[in-house]
Amino acid sequence: MISASKLPTMWRKSSYSSPNGGECLEVGGPITASELPVAWRKSSYSSPNGGDCLEIGEGIATIVPVRDSKAATGPAVLFTSAAWTSFVAAVKQG
Repeated sequence: MISASKLPTMWRKSSYSSPNGGECLEVGGPITASELPVAWRKSSYSSPNGGDCLEIGEGIATIVPVRDSKAATGPAVLFTSAAWTSFVAAVKQG
């Protein structure tokens, strides 16, 4: 399992940064799902014909990456393990 701190990140400075290196926020991302060092697993509800489902990435400690199965090279949404567990529990409750 890889540490979340080892994930590839593309950093971008705020448009409010001055050319002289003013102190502004930098935003990390986006990276594409295909750049993540994980094994992707389709939902058990996905049809064998390639239905529209989410895929979950496994192999990053404390992070659960989620991507659209139709856009494997698109972006991934990264959840903390705790947030993902809460989300799944809420979906199961309806």
